[in-house]
Amino acid sequence: MKLNKKNTILIGFAFLSITAFWQMYDNMVPLILTNTFNMNKTISGLIMAADNILALFLLPLFGTLSDKSNFRMGKRKPFILFGTIAAVVFMTGLPLLDNSYYASPSPLKTAGFIIILGLLLIAMGTYRSPAVALMPDVTPRPLRSKGNAIINLMGAIGGIVYLLASSVLFSKKKTAGLDHVNYMPIFIVVAIIMLASLAILLFFVNEPKLRAKQAEYEKAHPEEELTVEENTTQKKVMPKSVKLSLLFLLLSVALWYIGYNAVNTWFTTYATNVWNMALGDASMCLTIAMAGAIISYIPVGVLAGKIGRKISILIGAGLLAVCFFAAYIYTIFSDSFHPILYVLFVLIGIAWATINVNSFPMVVEMCAGADVGKFTGYYYTFSMAAQTITPVLAGTLLSKVGYNSLFPYAAIFVAASFLTMCFVKHGDSEK
Repeated sequence: MKLNKKNTILIGFAFLSITAFWQMYDNMVPLILTNTFNMNKTISGLIMAADNILALFLLPLFGTLSDKSNFRMGKRKPFILFGTIAAVVFMTGLPLLDNSYYASPSPLKTAGFIIILGLLLIAMGTYRSPAVALMPDVTPRPLRSKGNAIINLMGAIGGIVYLLASSVLFSKKKTAGLDHVNYMPIFIVVAIIMLASLAILLFFVNEPKLRAKQAEYEKAHPEEELTVEENTTQKKVMPKSVKLSLLFLLLSVALWYIGYNAVNTWFTTYATNVWNMALGDASMCLTIAMAGAIISYIPVGVLAGKIGRKISILIGAGLLAVCFFAAYIYTIFSDSFHPILYVLFVLIGIAWATINVNSFPMVVEMCAGADVGKFTGYYYTFSMAAQTITPVLAGTLLSKVGYNSLFPYAAIFVAASFLTMCFVKHGDSEK
């Protein structure tokens, strides 16, 4: 049994476009809100948090709706099609209003920008769960960690393509001395990436055919279902032991996202204040961590096939907690950055990839095939909730206790996720 890498890569274009969009959104929209519309950081921060808040409701909702749909082109592709087109239409309106407001400020233009931003977030929320659910839909259960590794790698490529385009379009030479930067070119680039990815998915991924092939495989190789039929209704329900495993797994997801995202959010602030680093040098540490994750996506997917997903995640969570604690020990003895810390950030990236590649397949392993979209929504609900909470929680701790509390905070939450993962008894890969 081998993973169909070609089909998985083609499916991964959906995640590539999503990652490219969010990379641009997180980089560009705060600049527009503060520089053009002159909003203070509190208001712009609340607006930037709206995507995580909306995701708590939209991702489970549209994941479940796609489970119940039955269109000619498939369950997931219609949501990806209409969600992508709507997002492209709305996103191109943002730089238009940005440029228009700079030329002639107006409260109506501010209101229009916020309304379009809200519609854009809703459009993105309609197809993220269906796009992610497509891989486990058409991939045999034992191969989903390898499949998810490729999907994550495709997402990383989307982020890198955006960063390269942004660095070329908005180099220091091109933006020096400008009172206002026209961001329309980068929005157009990302729109092209999204539409091209959509076209690849529509023309080269035959979802009904892949589903039929997957159904034939499952019929020939029946595996133990974690859901069972209830005698009275013939409806499949989840046994209590599996529910408990799912609960501990989702709790683990929230805990390690709380720890990791705190460092991801606040590290540049920490590094500039504690280690006196320049912003670019501090950002390089995070880039190195991302590079460590990228180079390890495929190997950790292969590793999970040999030792199991749970053990792989425990290794990743243990390594991540140790790395964060080691960074704290370093700060006790030194108040300046040393290049040896680059090794630590590579290990952080590898640890995060080991967790990330295997956790989502474990969640969807516990559901019946008809509920993959719903359980994808559950996974993102817990991860998004953590990413909404932790910037505020960690930021409060940094301001009240001090910057040196960042790494202990992260280490404690990741270590807690290691403990909760020990109680997960289902969802591992079968040989």
